Amino acid sequence: MYDIAIIGAGPAGTTLARLAGKKYKVLLIDKRDVSRSTGENVETKCCGGLLAPDAQKILAKMGLGLPGDVLVGPQLFAVRAIDVPNRLERCYQRSYLNMDRGKFDQWLVSLIPSDVDILPRCFFRSLQQDPEGVTLHLARNEKDFIERAKIVVGADGAFSLVRKAAFPRHRAPRAYVAIQERFETDRMPPYFTALFDPEITDFYSWIIPKNDSLIVGSALAPGASASVKFERFKQKLRRYGFEFGRSIEKSGALLLRPLNVSRIYNGKNNIALIGEAAGWISPSSAEGISYAFRSAVALAEALETGPEDFPGRYAEKTKGLRMNILLKGLKSPFLYGPLLRKLVMKSGIKSMGTGLI
Repeated sequence: MYDIAIIGAGPAGTTLARLAGKKYKVLLIDKRDVSRSTGENVETKCCGGLLAPDAQKILAKMGLGLPGDVLVGPQLFAVRAIDVPNRLERCYQRSYLNMDRGKFDQWLVSLIPSDVDILPRCFFRSLQQDPEGVTLHLARNEKDFIERAKIVVGADGAFSLVRKAAFPRHRAPRAYVAIQERFETDRMPPYFTALFDPEITDFYSWIIPKNDSLIVGSALAPGASASVKFERFKQKLRRYGFEFGRSIEKSGALLLRPLNVSRIYNGKNNIALIGEAAGWISPSSAEGISYAFRSAVALAEALETGPEDFPGRYAEKTKGLRMNILLKGLKSPFLYGPLLRKLVMKSGIKSMGTGLI
């Protein structure tokens, strides 16, 4: 029996495996082909691949620095905000690290101690709890099997099967469908572009330059209209002057938006949730990597003194994170309320202005 079984090898799961693996017998499970070898990239989710300052700060606190081959060009130092209905534009200074998300995830996996068992290409099916621990029903290479663990951690993202199986009555935060398409381009804008257009979404859309290509994406309401609105969004961009070349790839993923902190759930008893599986993601920007790191560190610290009563310690250690989400939620009306956004952008507060000096 394992001490801890972690479902999901994204930033949250790999960070917990790296930290808890120093003390506990840990199993890390992921449906992708993950390994400690740095020769191949991990298959990635739909992600813009920008490392925000908050995530950079957590990496620094953990004593980690990104290897050079994770970074891609161009490096971005500004956000271009476009309010489509009000026809307003502003640029704001913001230092993101532009990276290859596959190489980033692979690097995080490579940091996991050799004592941690990694089970790739493995699918979580269900679980059963009993007084001694948890039985995990898994599938790999078209064969069903079980593993046992004293503690199970769901780090399996927005569409968390662990959360659904263990806590079906605890509703997840509001969901969006993130759709991204990557295009060839010979015109590389030197900024990350955020677009606000209520005809497309009540959240936001984005354009990110990356290695001679443009990533065009939008967080849309789920349903049949999502694809239609994404196509309409691209048409609007062309009218706005953006030029796209050949389409290289298209992807999609579920995205959570915790406008109500009561929807964030850390788990109970011997099953815990971290990262977006718990609902830890910014409701104003959809930035999730820093929250993945912080929730994983909080759980690792809660387990340092032993597995007994760790949920209470985990809840205590995430109080600050919960307050952070609450404050981000209070910020949202200034970004997504048309009138408030118009007033803020017209005022020029914190914008870069137009001159060079």
